[in-house]
Amino acid sequence: MPRRKLRVKAADSARINTELTELRTRLEIHTEWPEAVLAEAEEAAERPRLPEHDATDLPLFTVDPPGSRDLDQAMHLTHRPGGGYRVYYAIADVAAFVRPGGAIDTEARRRVETLYFPDHRIPLHPTRISEDAASLLPGEPRPALLWQLDLDADGSVVLADLRRALVRSHRRLDYAAVERAVDLGGADEQLALLATVGRLREEQERARGGINLPVPEQEVEETLHGYVLGYRAPGPADGWNAQISLLTGMAAAELMLDAGVGLLRTLPAAPAGAYERLRRIAAALDVPWPQALPYPELIRSLDPDVPLNAAFLNACTGLLRGAGYHAFDESRGRPAPAEPGHAALAAPYAHCTAPLRRLGDRFAQEVCAAVAAGEDVPDWAREALPDVPALMASGDRRAGEVERACVDLVEAELLAGREGEDFPAVVIDVDEKRPAAGTVQLRHPAVRARCDASGVAADGAAARLPLGRVIEVRLTKADPATRTVRFAAV
Repeated sequence: MPRRKLRVKAADSARINTELTELRTRLEIHTEWPEAVLAEAEEAAERPRLPEHDATDLPLFTVDPPGSRDLDQAMHLTHRPGGGYRVYYAIADVAAFVRPGGAIDTEARRRVETLYFPDHRIPLHPTRISEDAASLLPGEPRPALLWQLDLDADGSVVLADLRRALVRSHRRLDYAAVERAVDLGGADEQLALLATVGRLREEQERARGGINLPVPEQEVEETLHGYVLGYRAPGPADGWNAQISLLTGMAAAELMLDAGVGLLRTLPAAPAGAYERLRRIAAALDVPWPQALPYPELIRSLDPDVPLNAAFLNACTGLLRGAGYHAFDESRGRPAPAEPGHAALAAPYAHCTAPLRRLGDRFAQEVCAAVAAGEDVPDWAREALPDVPALMASGDRRAGEVERACVDLVEAELLAGREGEDFPAVVIDVDEKRPAAGTVQLRHPAVRARCDASGVAADGAAARLPLGRVIEVRLTKADPATRTVRFAAV
């Protein structure tokens, strides 16, 4: 679905900022740093643990959203002698700045992950570290975990190696710049290789039976002129960049599984009944799904701009529930999961490439670095592993709550005072027990909200929402105080 924007007037922006501050208070989100944390961060930034190996001559580059300063990853791609590709992937070495059991470590375990509000970002680590001393900013030497991932001509991994190294990023790019360079034929060797390797890894994902749902996400952004609310679907460059991160996460998972100690990101396979339900929904929506066509191939064939497809893809998100973290240490009686895979990737996988923004990645990194070096996993990391899954689960819940609350608030502010107006909308979900209730998606403004179809249909039956159809809906409620938006089918 193309991204559409609706701007809020400047006065509304000020009011929203006040409400966002109140929201942070209600959710008990801490925005201030204890003095001990700031003092420790300043000291660590001045005297980090530096590695012996110097790889600052490697011309790394980063790809991130414009304006980002918490840069976790940098890469360099080249052709391998004899064929295939070599990917160097540097990940910020946060452990070089965080003393186990210290003030920063304690505060990070309380925060768990970076939280994003439209007007404010609540970082996992003090900005002296996350946006300065540990960030892979261009031109600055930084301690990092440097992966070397060798691929054959088809993009399959033939070697994965890891070592601590001092690195220096040479340039900072954003997704749009990468895409423009590739599309216009002006990409240098690095960007051309990123596109090539990214596409090869996407083909590898297809061959494994992995799947990435192309469901556009709502996005709230503050600009100089007010707030923007729209849908954002990742572009090709997002996908290529993501494939390098996924490649590293899968290599890390295999390394930890072989060593019998680590932290995996798992997602169980959906039960057969879930696919049977999806087939019924596909039939109801007139989405062709031949019996011989595998589910991942069906998803790749669907255009999310088509309303019926959008409704079906929304239903498919139910298969991705149940993701979590699994810590294991076989030497201490905690076995690896019997099914260690991540169903969406069709492979074992570990979160390890965003340590500036996600707590668990630091522990996974430490395990991988020790195993790759043939050393014992540090006691502080090994002893913390059993607690990390619960911490990450709580952090994920809080991040989801924050995201939904922010979107709900801006939706309600955008529509406040417009009660009684009609809008075209797609019915993307219908309550199985109450088919007169469900969820509709508006294109402009970019709103998703509950909707009811009350009354009696023309044939005398109780009214029900037509899943996957475009209908007219009337705004019945838009209350910023309760962050509530409701529609009724016209």
